[in-house]
Amino acid sequence: MTELRVEGLAKRFGGLRVFQDLGFSLPSGALLGVIGPNGAGKTTLINVISGRQAPTAGRIFWGGRDVTGQPAHAISGLGVARSFQQTNTFKNVSVRENIGRAIRFGQRGLPAGLETLLGEFGLADRLDEQSDKLPYGLQKMLGLVMAFATSPKLLLLDEPAAGLERAERHQVDRFVQHVRDAGASVLIVEHDMDLIRRLCPRILVLDAGVLLADGPPAEVLARPDVIAAYLGDTEEAA
Repeated sequence: MTELRVEGLAKRFGGLRVFQDLGFSLPSGALLGVIGPNGAGKTTLINVISGRQAPTAGRIFWGGRDVTGQPAHAISGLGVARSFQQTNTFKNVSVRENIGRAIRFGQRGLPAGLETLLGEFGLADRLDEQSDKLPYGLQKMLGLVMAFATSPKLLLLDEPAAGLERAERHQVDRFVQHVRDAGASVLIVEHDMDLIRRLCPRILVLDAGVLLADGPPAEVLARPDVIAAYLGDTEEAA
């Protein structure tokens, strides 16, 4: 079983505590949502797990292997991929070349379902267009498809719905289902609470650098401390 396990994880930047003593696990093939107010440490958590930043304390285990502090290229080589809040494609080259570079980077061959994704997201007919000339929504979906093209075993999604029109956000649902059908685990950071409720059987709530809650969305989102810390102050909650 390929499981992600985090034990006593902490991250500081000088005297600034981002989070501390985080502990949770993500079983093979499972889906976990992470929510919290701005500044709660959600993106930093993804950065630390993916090797872009080293933790201050604690351990990260992936597939039974201690990967704490390993660089991003080493962790990626173990099948861990991530997306970004903003579009993150290779500019000035075609959609086809973007996907080709992602496949070569992953070095695991052409993933099953890739052509289906391209068709569903309106990219199949635009393979020869320059990626940064696409509408924002298509650029965002191209970034997600590129992450899928690396054939990940664990995909870390950093606000995949950010910047998308409401009518476009259900594409994220379909994308996540494709990833899980391919057998990968998914950790998703998101502010769109409707999306979190739809997709995630389990969520974590981070607040002020600590793990405030962990459990099913219906239970967690009804807790007064979660409402006070996060939901009561967001447009999505309204």
